[in-house]
Amino acid sequence: MQILLIRHALPIKREVDDGAADPELSEIGQQQAALLGEYLATEAIDAVYASTMRRAHETALPVAAAHDLDLVLEPGVAEFDRHSSEYVPVEELKAAGDPRWEQMLAGTYDPGSDEARHEFEARVLDVVERIIGDHSGENVAVVCHGGVISTYLAHILRIPPPEGSFNPGFFYPGYTSIHRVAASSKGHRSILAINETAHLRGSGLPIGMGRHG
Repeated sequence: MQILLIRHALPIKREVDDGAADPELSEIGQQQAALLGEYLATEAIDAVYASTMRRAHETALPVAAAHDLDLVLEPGVAEFDRHSSEYVPVEELKAAGDPRWEQMLAGTYDPGSDEARHEFEARVLDVVERIIGDHSGENVAVVCHGGVISTYLAHILRIPPPEGSFNPGFFYPGYTSIHRVAASSKGHRSILAINETAHLRGSGLPIGMGRHG
């Protein structure tokens, strides 16, 4: 089977005093999600899953609609900051010279997670493998988050997490980027594509970290 791990589109900035920020997509993010749905419309997709976080399940809706599929919400592929009271796109932090950007570079940023890093990693691996096991011989799209994607791909590549940092990322997944993994029933996992963003090419929409389609 083939599993497509897809990062959400660009959300709005949101910082709240109480509860989780959980922002919805921005206008740009809605455009990115629409292009994603059009791009994947010609592919054979048998199921569409999404994180319960708004930025992910709103991104997944055009993909599910293009295939006339019900969207399955899966809390197990939510990001490590799912309970954080703030969400600011990293590009905004970098452009503003925000101290949180420097903390991310130094590996000292606290994402406000209620999970230890090893707990997050175990959750991601367990859920992704369960989805794979439930869809033998099928193609499945899972719209989730950068940390989730980086964690699973790092597991396949046997890349250890950075020392002293919660952030599991070893690369930057672009907005609505597609990461394809072939998974055999015998447990073999092969990465077919990383950061596929052809659907944004020529759109002028941001992909992330200063890149535009």
